[in-house]
Amino acid sequence: MTIVKPAIKPARPLFSSGPCAKPPGWSPEKLQTQSLGRSHRAKIGKSRLQLAIDLMREVLQVPDTHRIGIVPASDTGAYEMAMWTMLGARPVTATAWESFGEGWVTDAVKQLKIDPTVIRADYGQLPDMASIDQSHDVLFTWNGTTSGVRVPNGDWISDTREGLTFNDATSAVFAYDMPWDKLDVTTFSWQKVLGGEGAHGVIILGPRAVERLETYTPSWPLPKIFRLMAKGALAEGIFKGETINTPSMLAVEDVIFALEWAKTVGGLQGLMARSNANAAALAKIVEARDYLGFLAADPAIRSTTSVCLTVEGADEAMIKKMASLLEAEDAAYDIAGYRDAPPGLRIWCGATVDTADVEALAPWLDWAYHSANSQS
Repeated sequence: MTIVKPAIKPARPLFSSGPCAKPPGWSPEKLQTQSLGRSHRAKIGKSRLQLAIDLMREVLQVPDTHRIGIVPASDTGAYEMAMWTMLGARPVTATAWESFGEGWVTDAVKQLKIDPTVIRADYGQLPDMASIDQSHDVLFTWNGTTSGVRVPNGDWISDTREGLTFNDATSAVFAYDMPWDKLDVTTFSWQKVLGGEGAHGVIILGPRAVERLETYTPSWPLPKIFRLMAKGALAEGIFKGETINTPSMLAVEDVIFALEWAKTVGGLQGLMARSNANAAALAKIVEARDYLGFLAADPAIRSTTSVCLTVEGADEAMIKKMASLLEAEDAAYDIAGYRDAPPGLRIWCGATVDTADVEALAPWLDWAYHSANSQS
């Protein structure tokens, strides 16, 4: 079959699931630069770090009961920090239905050696979250970036739980409404829905997590970058812009831009609406094509950010071919599925993507699919 190459391309063919597209209208010239070349401990550095924290609280609607801190090593560092400082006080249930959740299982079993209860589901599915023992600490991923599966809500989390909830929310925050009263520890990176830069993580601690830190000391040694306690007390400076190690002030200025942009589109509700519109546009594309499907077949658990697609008859080589063809034409960048996931496409639909660009992708997917088939 011969298919004509489409004439119109997405204006911004940026569909990577991390780092993700910058906010519309972004340019480096628009970033504030007064903090660059200065100490992050200087008044200007501290004030910009505090502003980033304040803006995150405002946009995410985080209650005053929860502390927000900027920490090293992206979401991975933030989640590892939480695990290493708070696990071991009570039994643990670890959930996994995609690559990153499986990574937390590995760390709990092989590194911390705490012998957790593990509940798993295949890519595209979700475990029975309602079956989790609420006396356990619970490790879970709100939105599985590599599987396109999300927990639909926090209804499965008991208000009278004895354990702590550890929420890896890196491709979920700013796209879903988080039930903060049910979340004791939440971590994420700026590089996802905000389109920020990597290498910096964010940790949000509810009062029950703070209580754990103040009353429990793990048996294993803690590297400096994991330490949330100082001289027997919570290191409150971390939650006021005093970072554990030197941050990139350029990355901080970048996320401040993204957060201020978020306010111009309606804050959290506006960000959610943009992401939902993108996911709906992609759903129309998939539903109109026999060769495309969703890895997450159930719409109730389907991600609206990292949308993972199946491609009829495609193996890893064909997916790579499709992705290469689209990149060569500047029609779509970085849409091959994650290396550990079943062969397929992964198209980011977070808030920094424009719906018109998702819609413009449709004929290009047809072209790449048929072109790759004809070359195989």
